[in-house]
Amino acid sequence: MNFSDSEIVASVMTSHDFGITTDPRDADVIFLNTCSIRDHAEQRILNRLRELQHLRRKKSGLLIGVLGCMAERLKSDLLEDKDLGMRIDMVVGPDAYRQLPQLLMDAETGQKAINVLLSADETYADISPVRYAAGGVSAFISIMRGCENFCAYCVVPYTRGKERSRDPESILLEARQLVEGGYREVTLLGQNVNSYRWPGNGNGRHIAFSDLIGLVAAIDPRLRVRFATSHPKDMSDQLLYQMAKYPNICKAIHLPLQSGSSSVLQRMNRKYSRQDYLDRIRAIRDILPGCAISTDLIAGYCGETEAEHRETLSIMEEVGFDFAFMFKYSERPDTLAAKKYPDDVPDQVKTRRLTEIIHKQQALSLKSNQQDVGSLQEVLAEGPSKRSESHMMGRTSHNKVVVFPGNGILAGDYAGVEITGCSSATLKGALRQKGLQQ
Repeated sequence: MNFSDSEIVASVMTSHDFGITTDPRDADVIFLNTCSIRDHAEQRILNRLRELQHLRRKKSGLLIGVLGCMAERLKSDLLEDKDLGMRIDMVVGPDAYRQLPQLLMDAETGQKAINVLLSADETYADISPVRYAAGGVSAFISIMRGCENFCAYCVVPYTRGKERSRDPESILLEARQLVEGGYREVTLLGQNVNSYRWPGNGNGRHIAFSDLIGLVAAIDPRLRVRFATSHPKDMSDQLLYQMAKYPNICKAIHLPLQSGSSSVLQRMNRKYSRQDYLDRIRAIRDILPGCAISTDLIAGYCGETEAEHRETLSIMEEVGFDFAFMFKYSERPDTLAAKKYPDDVPDQVKTRRLTEIIHKQQALSLKSNQQDVGSLQEVLAEGPSKRSESHMMGRTSHNKVVVFPGNGILAGDYAGVEITGCSSATLKGALRQKGLQQ
């Protein structure tokens, strides 16, 4: 989501006579687009900001700005240097990027340049993102902004505001432009894409996410379509049937679980139980056999017992996740959890539980990848492998990374690759066919 927002910022800046540089030493303005989801993310940003202060001494007039969720959460504290040990010139929330040129002018004259007002309708639908680091193969399209789920541990509803959906025509136009520009994959983004709703244009037809993804997929069979992220309570059968209908909608679903314990899920305010989640998994398996499923998991949430932790390990085994993002619980100020529940699981216990979750997932990922050995997979090549220029790296429909000998394959090409080996993280293969397999 922040990567997509940075492309919006790049568009705003380039339309006001700025250019993009990859070297901070050449910059007149440096923006850090920030995340507040965990304390670790914020500490990394603060350390980076301190590192950038030395550039001020070397370049007169350099401006440094903080964008996004951390700007929204800390607001004036950043400008007023409250024990942070640094000077920051601009603080701009995620709904104020159109105001960047004016805020720059304010900062240049020494005024406080801050805009953290959240909007009920801003979607940046009319701004064409500058794909400054997308690689020309895969791109993000934001289809909605904000979140109203209010999971107890999460700061996002407070930093990104109310949920609002983007005009579908602007989404389809952006997707068509990407296809015309040679892109072969788009990821539709939202804090909860299944909440996407557009009221229609007077003909009485409302557009839900399952409708939208079909419209995007129908643009071109060469365009792969992905999406992130789905909330389990909103994962509909209609979406699953739509995924089954279109071969170019990737057969991979990221469905955050967070905990395998119904009691923990209730304290998290996730609005589903362990059984509800398993029911959605069964629907996916029935309607989309072989679909990859990834998830998010939190270790050591408030009040988590050993029995509740073991329920997470057991549901991991039952579902057989292909991949997972795994974290220790990090208390965020002003969230429901911070106000209502003590962060009472000792850090060493959190670490041990997280280690057990990671080891479990590594075994599950290896098992999943081993099942692909011997199969022919359609791979979209993204570019040279990091370890060898003679090898290409790409992804399957299931979002698994494959490394294979290039043999004339270019970024953006489809290739039929026979999987010959694997690790828990990567598939290895041999080129067998060029072009789409559909």
